Amino acid sequence: MKSWRGAERTPSGWGRSVVTIGMYDGVHRGHQHLLETAVRRAHAAGLSSVAVTFDPHPSEVVRPGSHPPILTSVNRKAELLAGLGLDALCVLPFTAEFSRLLPDEFVHSALVAHLHAATVVVGENFRFGHRAQGSVETLRELGERFGFQTDSVGIQRAGEFPLSSTYIRACVAAGDMIAAAAALGRLHRVEGIVVRGDRRGRELGYPTANVECPVHTAIPADGVYAGRLIRDGKPLPAAISVGTNPTFSGEQRRVEAFVLDFAEDVYGEHVAVEFVSRLRRMERFDKVKDLIKAMDGDVARTRQILAETEHRPDN
Repeated sequence: MKSWRGAERTPSGWGRSVVTIGMYDGVHRGHQHLLETAVRRAHAAGLSSVAVTFDPHPSEVVRPGSHPPILTSVNRKAELLAGLGLDALCVLPFTAEFSRLLPDEFVHSALVAHLHAATVVVGENFRFGHRAQGSVETLRELGERFGFQTDSVGIQRAGEFPLSSTYIRACVAAGDMIAAAAALGRLHRVEGIVVRGDRRGRELGYPTANVECPVHTAIPADGVYAGRLIRDGKPLPAAISVGTNPTFSGEQRRVEAFVLDFAEDVYGEHVAVEFVSRLRRMERFDKVKDLIKAMDGDVARTRQILAETEHRPDN
């Protein structure tokens, strides 16, 4: 999949295309339905499909300090979009100036001038332009003016809730990784560089990979989880601790993964951590031996849960 940053960097000679536009944070099942619709439209018309997204998140520009937790980095988003069959990804830098574009200016700049949209596929609640003035109906009217068709796709649901990035962030924040995975269509993942911590886990017999995640990452609620550490694309079973390590009066919130049956040094490596399910809340133990006993139980339960997950028919 081709990718570029800024509409003006669209490859020369780029022809007409089917364009879909949105943040697509998480590339969840609702997004997947919409994106797959765009890919089908493009294939049927013999055109390229391109997803347009924004960086940084518009909320941080429009309302500084309101940046939501991010479910997928731009690089991870690109990887997931490629897996859905998109031909290209165009990342638009979201600036204060860009936020002030009126709906017609937004459409010309983001969809027409460089991407030559023939069809634009969006969700039925899509809003755009300064102060979100534009709606799907506005987009249809502008399509008649600029020469493209508009295709709106209905909102998918997760039970009683609309399937949205906001819903999934709430699941992650609550530590409900099973619900998050059901909405995402895969396990929730965080990524980062393995950095040196206090090395206390090694002293306890449970050396961990301390993963330093980028700011704004959607990190699950404090607790212990069964999951996997992804290294060089290979999933390794892991018991994962999220929190400040209250037994030792820690202050810094960390994501630490104890990889089962693994002794290699991963310091300095970029890895990912995937969460299968929450084992327990983060606890403060009065005695270190009680913490070690709890960790023994965490590892045993992690082995059991991952074994069960591996043998599920839908896994």
